Amino acid sequence: MSLNLSHNNLMSLADHTFKKYASNVFVTHVGEAGITYQQAQQKVIQLQVMFKELGVKQGDKIAICSENMPHWGLVYLAITAMGAVVVPILPDFHNNEVHHIIKHSEAKAIFASNKKMETIDEEDFSSNLSYVFSLETLDLVEDKTPAHSEFFIKGAQTVAQIKNKVLDFAKQKNLLKISEIDDLLTINPNDLAAIVYTSGTTGQSKGVMLSHYNLMAQLHQANTLIEIKENDRFLSILPLAHTFECSVGFLVPFANGASIHYLNRIPSPKIILGAMQQVKPTCILSVPLVIEKIYKNKVLTQFNKNKTIKYLYDNVAFIRKKMNKIAGNKLIESFGGEIRFFGVGGAKLSSFVEDFLSEARFPYAIGYGLTETAPIIAGAIPGKTRVGTTGTFAAEIEYRFVKTNEQDRDGELHVRGPNIMQGYYKDQERTAEVLDAEGWLNTGDLGYVDEMGILTINGRSKNVIIGPNGENIYPECIEAVIEQHPLVADSMVYELDNKVVAKIHLDYDLFDQQYDLKNNSDAKLHQDILSSLEEIKVESNEQLSSFSKLTSVFEQTDPFIKTPTKKIKRYLHM
Repeated sequence: MSLNLSHNNLMSLADHTFKKYASNVFVTHVGEAGITYQQAQQKVIQLQVMFKELGVKQGDKIAICSENMPHWGLVYLAITAMGAVVVPILPDFHNNEVHHIIKHSEAKAIFASNKKMETIDEEDFSSNLSYVFSLETLDLVEDKTPAHSEFFIKGAQTVAQIKNKVLDFAKQKNLLKISEIDDLLTINPNDLAAIVYTSGTTGQSKGVMLSHYNLMAQLHQANTLIEIKENDRFLSILPLAHTFECSVGFLVPFANGASIHYLNRIPSPKIILGAMQQVKPTCILSVPLVIEKIYKNKVLTQFNKNKTIKYLYDNVAFIRKKMNKIAGNKLIESFGGEIRFFGVGGAKLSSFVEDFLSEARFPYAIGYGLTETAPIIAGAIPGKTRVGTTGTFAAEIEYRFVKTNEQDRDGELHVRGPNIMQGYYKDQERTAEVLDAEGWLNTGDLGYVDEMGILTINGRSKNVIIGPNGENIYPECIEAVIEQHPLVADSMVYELDNKVVAKIHLDYDLFDQQYDLKNNSDAKLHQDILSSLEEIKVESNEQLSSFSKLTSVFEQTDPFIKTPTKKIKRYLHM
């Protein structure tokens, strides 16, 4: 399958975009003046000249390990637009995982933030790593760069000398385009652009190989689905090392001349809401957990304060809709008042929260995809969403459902298209498990498409529980029901001794407000918890089919361990 793309590699896209939107603000920290597209281009060119001076060649791997900041994207473009390969590392990865990725990817250099710099140690230089850069300053870090590095051996050059050479070269050449740095450089569409290590729920991460063509096809698919304008303002709250934020929250606004605003402090509800008032964003990407917490803590608590209001909200549909619309207007104002695209992806959005967003007429969008698909497979834009579904397939995506029994409604979704990964880096065995010779990728998700072409995903095939009469029981669907209860922060449903059971992590702040923990004995506290868990089980079972009903529920005292996209690492809690 071949798409007729305006740009088939990141060098071509970058040259075009930097010129077209030169005076627009590109990236900034919240409340700061920011870097224009023209200023960004010059920084990218200087970085690429420095890479050449240090002997970085086409195909070499360069890692980025940092929280979000304006320089992250500039480094990403500098690496990929010269034919090198970027290796984004999630800042929440454990140090052992960071070391594994540096070694496994054969990274020649790494950019790290001040916070992540201490992660890099002598162990990392036993492989291919030779250079360490500060992401804040974009300079080489001398005391982190080992004596065996190539540029020390060849001339014992100092960082200052290299920087002067870079600036002199750029001035002499009067470089205006990235492509002018090396006239002989050709980037083919199928050349590797990125190796993205997944934050999987089943163990050690895998290196997903994405080509320039994969990323450019995904950009085309996203632009077909979403209309982004150059006056749009993105507020970035998800990690850039995750493909959802990198593709849709960075490359899409970049290609359309929009501005991207980054938090300069650790995200918290207070920090994010304050940033929204400053930036007045038009576009935000989020995982379900963020909007679900806002709904439970900001909206539902208001409706539950008064017994009469709670009764009307729970039982009278037209009053509930009116209340949701009022709450939706307030929510939009708290988001800065100009939000027009709130994209939710990374996991399934709870149906009760989506009911609220729909009735509130909040401009939310739904996206479904995988790191292996760069990432969008399907989506629905504001005004086109339908509760419980993930929208229609992206342009040029072929799909099929593989069923165990032909009479089953749901099947395992397989997709094929221009955004499908090349495979897992240095792992042919695991590549062959999910990607066949004809290009079909097994998503591992179970679902179906209705007569309107709208996709519904019900859960992961590996998580499905088989009922007593062969029924498919989807833990994710039961979890969505359990989490409607205001006291539930998180839940995980699984099979134990042929029974459907759940572990539940309570919202202890809310529990404290309701039961006054400090002034009660341990015995009373224990009894209150047991009573609450029983209430949650009974209320959940009232909404579940007979074969899906919960037999037992258990308290999960500590928060569940999660991936950076807030999915529970189920294998650690079974």
